Order: sequence, then C-alpha cells, then structure tokens
Amino acid sequence: MSAKSGVYVNKRDDVLDVISGFVKKDDVILDVGCGTGDFGELLKGNSTVEVWGVEPVEKAAEQAENKLDGVFRGFFSEGASIPDNHFDIITFNDSLEHFPDPFPPLRLAKKKLRPGGVVVSSIPNVRYISNVKHFLFDKDWKYEDKGILDRTHLKFFTKKSMLRTYKEAGYEVLDIQGVNPHRWNLMGILFLRLVAGKFIEDMKYLQYVVVARPIQK
Repeated sequence: MSAKSGVYVNKRDDVLDVISGFVKKDDVILDVGCGTGDFGELLKGNSTVEVWGVEPVEKAAEQAENKLDGVFRGFFSEGASIPDNHFDIITFNDSLEHFPDPFPPLRLAKKKLRPGGVVVSSIPNVRYISNVKHFLFDKDWKYEDKGILDRTHLKFFTKKSMLRTYKEAGYEVLDIQGVNPHRWNLMGILFLRLVAGKFIEDMKYLQYVVVARPIQK
C-alpha cells in the first residue's frame, strides 16, 4: 500500500507529549520507520533539534526528505550507512513490532546512540480491551490493514513483555506511559474494573510509550 493511503503517515502527538521531557536543545534524533516524516516534522517544529529518518518504502522516504534533515533509505540494519555514536534519541514509533526479532534493532540502537542517549518506542498493546474482546468473545484473531492486528506485525507485546524485552536487551526503562486510552464507558467494562481491578488496568491503552537508556557496563 502506498504512502498516499495514510498507512505511512505518523503524526503521533501522543508520543510527542512523552518525548518532550527528554529532548534537549540541538539534539540529533533518528526516527526508525519515519514514514512520510510527519513525526519528525512535529519534533522540528517545537524545538531546535535535527531529525533524520530511516524508511524502506521509497514513496514515503521521498516525502520524508522534504520534512526532515535527511533520510536513510532502507532498513534499520547492520548494513545501513547510519553513523555510530551520533544520535541523542532514537525513536521507534509503532515500528519495533515490524521486526522479526526486536533484539537486533535494540542492540544496533546502542551503537548509534551517543553516551547518555535514549530509545523511545511506541508499541501496540495486544492486551488492549478491544483486541481481548475480539479473541475472547468473537473467538477470532483476524488480521487487518492497520491496528494491533496489522497483517505486517511480526511480534506482539504486552506492557509486561515490553519491560522484559528492554531489560533483556540491556536497557534501563526510564518511563513507560499508556497512550490512546479506551474510554471505559461501557457497563461491562466498568463491571470488569470492579471485579478484576489492577489485573485489567493495562488493557485500557492501545499503545505504550517506553523510554529506555542503555545500561553502561
């Protein structure tokens, strides 16, 4: 599907709210899976940062080049011509789940970060209440063109597994925040909250934004 369809458009004001507390003047930021560059454009519009993108889809990369300081065309991999020890922040906005294994990109990010740099990722929550309803009551797991069950997603995460993944990859999680909450306004959900309490609290959010820093050895 082309960039014009909207699949690669990624403004993500919700992530901007979380990342703003970690952005410093003149930071250099790398947005992995930048799409058409909309998130990077938001970052540049609110500060004096320099933003680069990584994007494998040619049509999306072409548009991103008009908004960002530069775009590395291709995948975020060891073979990419992305400089080491160069970036203050690396973002994965709903892109980490598109990798066959999250550990190689997280290890690679360590090489690309400057000392003290952080990784910020927005990750879909497979325990989101609408998705749980889909497989629990609809008895189905139907892939779609977008959303949690996007047919291009290769990995699925819960809040708990996000934290474990970063820990096992050698990161210290500095912050984790749920974004895009369900309104919890249905009587059934209110009943579940009353009965299950903390056991369903993580089901409220469509995604979690994780801010993590490599542990220095």
